[in-house]
Amino acid sequence: MSGVEHRYEVRSRQQRWSGRIFDVVTEEVTMPGGGTALRDIVRHVGAVAVVALDDVGQVVLIRQYRPPVGRHLWELPAGLTDVSGEDLAAAAARELAEEVDLTAGRMDVLVDLHSSPGFTDELVRVFLARDLADVPPERRHERRDEEADLQVVRIDLDEAVAMVLAGEITNASCVAGLLAAARARDTGWSALRRADAPLVR
Repeated sequence: MSGVEHRYEVRSRQQRWSGRIFDVVTEEVTMPGGGTALRDIVRHVGAVAVVALDDVGQVVLIRQYRPPVGRHLWELPAGLTDVSGEDLAAAAARELAEEVDLTAGRMDVLVDLHSSPGFTDELVRVFLARDLADVPPERRHERRDEEADLQVVRIDLDEAVAMVLAGEITNASCVAGLLAAARARDTGWSALRRADAPLVR
């Protein structure tokens, strides 16, 4: 192993497209050996996801239609970090309430993941939510578009992990969150980080 890593420098950047959730840019980046290469990159606003674990060891999963893959996927309650000034734990609590009508008395960090670093800088923080309670009916969020079709289920955590290993759950944050939750449970929750733990970008 070499002791010195190559320093990749951006020589130029051209914005190709800009939207509410992500931008597409082309960057010219220095490569080992002295040349440069062009890389198309999706600059993403970021997201949070929540493994909501109830007092009998069940996790809350949603089944949602995803147009890019053309089918329904099993997922965690999740959403974008696109509200100005909102911290990540608050964003996670908001998504938990909006998508599955739940609040959490305790929120911890399970895992952070780059969802697909070959082309995007999207960073997802996955939380563990416990001490769950129902949002009162009069305060529930009205779900629209694909969210109006959400199927919400509770399933034993070990069964959900088996679904991951069987290839039935493929959403990246859901896979990572379920495996991390099972590992955290099996080690007595000793590896959990505080909800306000800094995010390393």
